[in-house]
Amino acid sequence: MRLRYQFRFYPTDEQALELARVFGAVRYVYNWALQLRSDAYRDGKEIGYHESSAALTALKHREDHAWLNDISSVPLQQSLRHLHTAYSNFYDRKAKYPEFRKKHGDQVADYASTAFSWDAANRNLTIAKIGSLDIRWSRSFKSEPKTVTISKDRSGRYFVTLTLDEAINPFPKSGINAGLDLGINRLATLSTGERIANPKRTSKFVIKLARAQRALARKQKGSVRHENARLRVAKIQAKIGDTKLDYLHKTTTDLVRRFDVICIEDLNVNGMVKNHNLANAMGGAGFCVLSRMLEYKCEWYGKELVRVNHRFPAGKTCSTCGHIGKSLPLNLSEWTCSECGTRHDRDKNVAINILAVGLTDNKNARGGKHQTRESSTLKGSTRRSVNQLSKHGA
Repeated sequence: MRLRYQFRFYPTDEQALELARVFGAVRYVYNWALQLRSDAYRDGKEIGYHESSAALTALKHREDHAWLNDISSVPLQQSLRHLHTAYSNFYDRKAKYPEFRKKHGDQVADYASTAFSWDAANRNLTIAKIGSLDIRWSRSFKSEPKTVTISKDRSGRYFVTLTLDEAINPFPKSGINAGLDLGINRLATLSTGERIANPKRTSKFVIKLARAQRALARKQKGSVRHENARLRVAKIQAKIGDTKLDYLHKTTTDLVRRFDVICIEDLNVNGMVKNHNLANAMGGAGFCVLSRMLEYKCEWYGKELVRVNHRFPAGKTCSTCGHIGKSLPLNLSEWTCSECGTRHDRDKNVAINILAVGLTDNKNARGGKHQTRESSTLKGSTRRSVNQLSKHGA
């Protein structure tokens, strides 16, 4: 399986200076090629990767661009490939039109196998024209890297990402399935009744970040003090991001380890964050990140993730009898079914319904292929589906 392992490394002063040149050259070539293709696009013409590569070769022969020859040609060519992929995604309506890369954003340089060497015995990675990297190896691996990506984030930290072909041992089957209802006050409620807390560990950084941002706003752009203040803001934001990711990684790995089939609602997060009252809280919860983690970890470890269409009225459907009641106010945590009289915990009832609808697919119920699936059950067949699956203890 193709995996990407990221490690932090600490360059020497000479390496940091050389990496700054590499990042600048890669960014320049990317923006230059983007401008070249944008001009052709407006003129009704089309320039692909091969045409832009030939144009780059001619550009490097010009005297005013001779400095590009001092940089390894591999990351420059890789930037053209990334731009070509960005255009392909734009034409396929998978992404927006490519944007120019910024000097103070995240900096990335990709190296193919011809531009680095790997000494497995001494765990030594040497990059062309950069030298050997002082890497903090936080995990082990057996295969040799296929590609290497060197990056620098906005807080000034350096990372190296290795693309590897590694075998992953699947988790043993537990015979237990679960539905998840994602929330703000609680990160998730499971169909088993378990509640996963949303610790909001980043709240302690909010005041500190606000002060740093106000200090940054008072500095003159382009000055040394402005750059130092920007770096302080970036470090706080990096700490917030790392704290969120650490908790989500631990939570999702635990869920995948314990359950064979995990059913979640396919939430329209982009639409929900337009509500300014919920945007900050939803961003802190990280619904999209949690969903992506569950997806690839289920694929890694031989489990299954099922997405239930968000149009399914899980909140107002009784998980006992299948009766669909009226809409419930958001501040109501418990309600009683008018049909069968069952008293429901709102979040747990939603999780049970999500699990029931997710298991409607017979292949999922039998524990068939391990892949991410999207439930096709919609409002018209809701009641029947819930009643049928409730007989199986879902």
